[in-house]
Amino acid sequence: MTAQAILEHLVFGASLAALSALLVRLMIAFPILDHPDHRKAHVHPTPKGGGIGIVAAFMAGMLALFLTAQFARVADRQFIGVILAALAIAALALADDVKNFRFVVKLGAQALAALVAVASGLTVSKLALPWIGVVELGWLGPALTLFWIVACTNAVNFMDGLDSLVGSVTLITCTVLAVLAGAQGGWFLYAACLILGAGILGFLPFNLPPARIFMGDVGSQFLGFILAVLGVAAARFDAAQLSFLLVPLLLFALLFDTGFTLLRRAWMGERVSTPHRTHLYQMAQRSGMSVPAVAATHAGFALFQGALALSFAGLPGWAKPLVILPPLAVQLLWLAYVVRRVRRAGLSWKAG
Repeated sequence: MTAQAILEHLVFGASLAALSALLVRLMIAFPILDHPDHRKAHVHPTPKGGGIGIVAAFMAGMLALFLTAQFARVADRQFIGVILAALAIAALALADDVKNFRFVVKLGAQALAALVAVASGLTVSKLALPWIGVVELGWLGPALTLFWIVACTNAVNFMDGLDSLVGSVTLITCTVLAVLAGAQGGWFLYAACLILGAGILGFLPFNLPPARIFMGDVGSQFLGFILAVLGVAAARFDAAQLSFLLVPLLLFALLFDTGFTLLRRAWMGERVSTPHRTHLYQMAQRSGMSVPAVAATHAGFALFQGALALSFAGLPGWAKPLVILPPLAVQLLWLAYVVRRVRRAGLSWKAG
């Protein structure tokens, strides 16, 4: 990539970031207020829905990509299918920010959007397993892809409970993915990450602690959905589709917290769909860690996972699935640390 091309991309990204920031500022001026309660970390009514800036910047950027850069697109059917599904997710999530729908309604909408993406042709068809080799997934491929998209959408949404946590993690994720995609010649993924990252960059300064606005479901569900789809697109980097692991690796801390919390709540006999404040990051904050410290810790996780992802291409095939082990070890240490803090603070893990 030439210096001129890089400069043009930076100017393009800056323009989208400015668009995002402008819309976020408008959402602060004409707010949808998020009122505090016992399940939330903030203590004053705060505007939400700032994710509209991220959505608008992404859609504007993808429209420009569709009209001017055909070499950087996936097939029209896949491209249009993903955009329509993402718009549907964003529209329902924005309505949810206003109306507060039941979880089953949101889950159904996410599943339908995921079905649109899968039906358009974006699926994982095979995976390489350690010591086994490449396994053709057959009908399990679409099912696995559908599960991944819904799970990732919810994981990012569930983790959006502290100022700048999800924004900083997803910005790092987009940056690393863009670098990897550019190096591999994956121009659709490169362009999409550049565009999505620009939207996040325009929003994030307004969400730094103490936040002037939250991204809301319109931002967090949209980010989770798009990153899940980009994870499927990344599978095209190699014949064995091992590169599908890149996005799960980059988002590993968010996925671990969500998975652990759901399993723990089910084990304790709680309804996993009911609102609560017992994610690991929430328990860390409730035990006395400051919001900036918790958000910075997760940004550190993302940077560590990003460094592993950057080394991914140089690993032998058999070792690539094992790249998940170092971040798993880090998350188990984080879990032990949070459990210790919770015990010392005398907090309960049950939702209250």
